[in-house]
Amino acid sequence: MGIFGNIFHSDKLKHPVDLSSVAADMHSHLIPGIDDGSKTMEESIELIRSLHTLGYKKLVTTPHIISDYFKNTPEIITSGLEKLREAITVAGLPVTIEAAAEYMLDAGFIKKYKSEKLLTFGNNYLLIELSAYTPPENLFQIFFDLKIDGYNPILAHPERYHYWHYNIDHYISLKDREIFFQINLPSLAGYYSPEVRKIAEQLIDNNLVDFVGTDMHNTVYFDQVEKSRFSKHLEKLINSGKLLNNTL
Repeated sequence: MGIFGNIFHSDKLKHPVDLSSVAADMHSHLIPGIDDGSKTMEESIELIRSLHTLGYKKLVTTPHIISDYFKNTPEIITSGLEKLREAITVAGLPVTIEAAAEYMLDAGFIKKYKSEKLLTFGNNYLLIELSAYTPPENLFQIFFDLKIDGYNPILAHPERYHYWHYNIDHYISLKDREIFFQINLPSLAGYYSPEVRKIAEQLIDNNLVDFVGTDMHNTVYFDQVEKSRFSKHLEKLINSGKLLNNTL
């Protein structure tokens, strides 16, 4: 059965969790046309409008930077952000938006890290994702180097890395190195799989979660975020006072 226990989900809440206390989302793909997120400005504005109705006052959008697929640069992201801000103003939405990036920890990332300042937000937070298949052999060393250089790495959706699902020690080893964890709200809705949901719940139970993110790509993700509001574990996490979203 594995160290995390079975994968059966807990009962749902009768009433949805209020996300207004979370206040800020720090993982989304809302700049249109530059990755696998929003495709058009109209879609972006509709998603932002929907997030605002859930109580979000600030959004940090994080386009993918992946060497072989999404070759975004700070210039591309900054330009897209300015256009998105203009559209938000025209739409009259009282939402603040910033941009950083979701960096894939690949060979291209190492080159960028050694040659340019990386895109961060808040307390020099740096959003990092790993391969879905295997983690880098030198993962701890990379995180150590980033910390030494003043970055505060946040590991995006650790609950989705199947290679760690049956050994909590991998997660604890990262937390011992002061790596922040961000889980996806759709994970708590069971969007990826029942197993991923259970791992997200176990991370919450073990007080390992620092941030929640929508990972907003499109309306399907929004529907899953709404569904996640009935998660007892989300309620537990918000009530714990451990979330850092509202400090951004």
